[in-house]
Amino acid sequence: MEKIVLVAVSDIFFYTKIRDALLPHGYRLERIRTQDEVKTKAKAGHPTAMILDMNDLTLNAFQALEQLKADTHLQTVPTLAFANHEDVETWKRARELGVTKIVSRNEFSSRTRELVEEVIGHQPTARL
Repeated sequence: MEKIVLVAVSDIFFYTKIRDALLPHGYRLERIRTQDEVKTKAKAGHPTAMILDMNDLTLNAFQALEQLKADTHLQTVPTLAFANHEDVETWKRARELGVTKIVSRNEFSSRTRELVEEVIGHQPTARL
């Protein structure tokens, strides 16, 4: 089974880190650059997981979560989100919208592959 990860991250530094962490382990990345691509790429690719930058200014991560959770075929896609650790409201809202796991930008950066594999295994433990 192909391991497709949707990546809703516009920061090229983080996207490169994700690519370097996942491609050597057999993952295929589908980059999401616009709000419209969230649902279309999710439906087209049968994703294994989705990565969201909750502080991204280009893409509304909350809306992306709402789009996934509103679609019966997509609501079970595990989501890994990262956000600034001091942004408590973002963490709280992400959990309310059903994110599988949310971590700090630092943790995401240092443990990308392990975190993706954790959410794929459905171990929902959002941390603050």
